[in-house]
Amino acid sequence: MSLIIAGERSGVGKTTVTLAMLSFLSRQGSKVQSFKVGPDYIDPMFHTAITDRPCRNLDPVLTSESYVRSCFASHCQKVDYALVEGVMGLFDGVRIEDSDPDFASTAHIARLLDLPIVLVIDCSRLSGSVAAIAHGYRSLDPRINLAGVILNRVGSDRHLSLLKDALEPLNLPILGILRRQEDITIPDRHLGLIPSAELEYLETIFERLAHLAKICFDWEKLLPLLKSFHPPRNSSILASLNHTSQDASLAPLHRISIKIAIARDRAFNFYYQDNLDILEKLGAELIFWSPIEDERLPEDIGGLYFGGGFPEVFAEMLADNILARTSVRQAIVAGMPTYAECGGLMYLCEKLIDFDQQNYPMVGILPTTAVMGKRLTLGYRRAIALNDSLLFNAGESIWGHEFHRSQLTSAPQQPIFDLQGTLEGWHCNKIHASYVHLHFGGELTIPQKFLDRCLRFSRKMR
Repeated sequence: MSLIIAGERSGVGKTTVTLAMLSFLSRQGSKVQSFKVGPDYIDPMFHTAITDRPCRNLDPVLTSESYVRSCFASHCQKVDYALVEGVMGLFDGVRIEDSDPDFASTAHIARLLDLPIVLVIDCSRLSGSVAAIAHGYRSLDPRINLAGVILNRVGSDRHLSLLKDALEPLNLPILGILRRQEDITIPDRHLGLIPSAELEYLETIFERLAHLAKICFDWEKLLPLLKSFHPPRNSSILASLNHTSQDASLAPLHRISIKIAIARDRAFNFYYQDNLDILEKLGAELIFWSPIEDERLPEDIGGLYFGGGFPEVFAEMLADNILARTSVRQAIVAGMPTYAECGGLMYLCEKLIDFDQQNYPMVGILPTTAVMGKRLTLGYRRAIALNDSLLFNAGESIWGHEFHRSQLTSAPQQPIFDLQGTLEGWHCNKIHASYVHLHFGGELTIPQKFLDRCLRFSRKMR
């Protein structure tokens, strides 16, 4: 069995609760596997920093229900505990074609994986009404199992007494009580929390969270719920694992290894671990490098992969590394297949203008400028390929996700996608550069085509 942490809405503290539980369990010497519902990159970074195990995203929009089941079952093996952090409010999902209104919500994932739910409630501005909230969330969908609640941002002892009195008739366990914690704050910026790699005092935060979890949670009730998932031999979840595309379809494409340079540093760190794993299983050797620190690309590579991140925050450092920018530009001009998402797309532009209107030169492959602004572009996108390109054939479609505050000054001459009327993405010089983030578990032909093109380039350059 595992446990899923849900919120009655966004901002109630479910990330704090999740990180506190992970910190406590990890400091007990336990092997803990964490998961995050939805497309988020930043929260999983904190999970991974605590557990030393890559956090896995559970997103049936970007992948599929069967992939979610197989991912969960696969990564829960040989660990002591498993914990899933939800997304937004418990029932907040999206309607995809003919799906239920709460598709891809925390409740949907709980039903899909048959997981008990712990509901985090922000009690800072309520007392007796907590009972109505808890009762409503437990009774709205009889298919879910609400195992208990965690009361967050509780004020005085009197406040707590009122909350307990209100909840008592519901016979719903209180699994944790968190007082207002002004001294435990993870700073944020324009896209959410500041990534873990940028915080110098991270271990101090985790120590405080572990102590908080130790004294504030009812572990006698929580530990049985958190016990690691071990599916029986004939379970439907195990069956889905054995019949998913992660088996025979992930056999190496070629006998020789294909070296792929992965840009990973403070500027580029938005990667789904599953994407990297899939590339390796298909025969890639991943070579990590830093466009901030390294002067040149790794040697003998056949392709480039730029994930998203915060190039706007480190624009000056990226611009100052002229040798790295030149090395990337020369490789792309030579025909090296290149996959760039969001921040990676921005890096390939001629210039980047940050929030302070400072102008910085970038790689200069795409004839446009990325300009930071106040407008947030956010949400799932149904992307339809307009033409044959590096990774797609004309007419193919896939679900992706956008999450950025920059805009480009010029429209692409050869756009990759039609996003419900918006033409998006740059396809030139064997480049796929787009704001749309993709999960390779949703369509294995994407990494397969990319590696095949990389192998052709490698052979050509010999």
